[in-house]
Amino acid sequence: MQEKVLIVAVYHNNKDDEERFQYSLDELQSLTETAKGEVLKVITQKRDRIHPALYLGDGKIEEIRKYVEEMEIDLVISNDELSAGQLRNLNDRLGVRIIDRSQLILDIFAQRANTKEGKLQVELAQYQYMLPRLQGQGQALSRLGGGIGTRGPGETKLESDRRHIRRRIDEIKRRLSTVVNQREQYRKRRKENRAFQIAIVGYTNAGKSTLFNRLTNSKSLEENQLFATLDPMSRQIQLPSGLRAIITDTVGFIQDLPTSLIAAFRSTLEEVTEADFILHMVDASHPDNQQHQQTVLKLLQELDADKIPMLTVYNKKDLLTGEFIPQAHPFLRISAYDDDDIRQMLIKMEEVIKDEWEFYNVFIPASEGALIQKLNRNTIIHDQTFQDVDEGYMIQGHIDPDHPLKFRMKE
Repeated sequence: MQEKVLIVAVYHNNKDDEERFQYSLDELQSLTETAKGEVLKVITQKRDRIHPALYLGDGKIEEIRKYVEEMEIDLVISNDELSAGQLRNLNDRLGVRIIDRSQLILDIFAQRANTKEGKLQVELAQYQYMLPRLQGQGQALSRLGGGIGTRGPGETKLESDRRHIRRRIDEIKRRLSTVVNQREQYRKRRKENRAFQIAIVGYTNAGKSTLFNRLTNSKSLEENQLFATLDPMSRQIQLPSGLRAIITDTVGFIQDLPTSLIAAFRSTLEEVTEADFILHMVDASHPDNQQHQQTVLKLLQELDADKIPMLTVYNKKDLLTGEFIPQAHPFLRISAYDDDDIRQMLIKMEEVIKDEWEFYNVFIPASEGALIQKLNRNTIIHDQTFQDVDEGYMIQGHIDPDHPLKFRMKE
């Protein structure tokens, strides 16, 4: 059964551009639908600044209250983050549940998390978000903690809720650090094996999972919904030259992502910082694709991953109607459903990698079969000719300057 939702938003006269404001409302509607809600009404108000106590003006709140009653609204969602006071006051005035954009995103993440780590990270983010807003939540928190043995003498419900949440936060952090250590060990092993690592990043719903599935013949969740992928998946692929790589599909980025979520998903996003190469997927057909690109680049910068070689892949070219001007270089336009486009993309990736790597020209005796095999897997080979007289191979290609094989070749 879908919940009936009313969306409220403040248009900041001094800082919002009308088009961007509309996109953020459209995105909020998509997020609501992803969370299985039905948007019946959107109410906006132009203001120079947000009302500190009520978010919106008095008259507007009265108008919303009437709609809530007439349409039997179950939930009101605000486009901006609300303080504890605003939540409490709106709750009192409207008599209906109220959440903001951040809580909605947290709710979707809670629905989508499948792995133990994903679930723990979402729970941690929810508690961290809830703690400073406890007073605004009123009765909604009575299901948390409390009961016999949890209250000290004269302790109020609110204080016991706080204590319960803090205890739970500490416990989750402890459990997460174990999971993060395991992931660290796994990463170390991959690094020692010197596997070339590619991370697919992009705004939510840009087509990352579709591309990942086409490249790896996997079955990761592919939906026209926001945040279809939450837990990162890694698979091995082979590039046209024979270079082997591990490719990882990551969680979709979004603008105004709650800070607690960025912190909680740090370890998931760290997959990106470990990458040797980034594929930045952009939905070229989205009217706000420029803003999407900037959001992703800003997050990559925050993760210190903005110096990693990157190819920007403008996806969904089959949905483009007008002329398209790319913002990034190097770039490629593709449709993730077109096999030929995917082949072109793999060739383009190798070109970008070669620009970063060093050229080599080496003779390897035929008896060194294992070394030749390693070169085939770990470098980009352009030419390999057998020389009868010397009984060996002249091999030309490009190699990562830090790869241990480089020193083997010198020997």
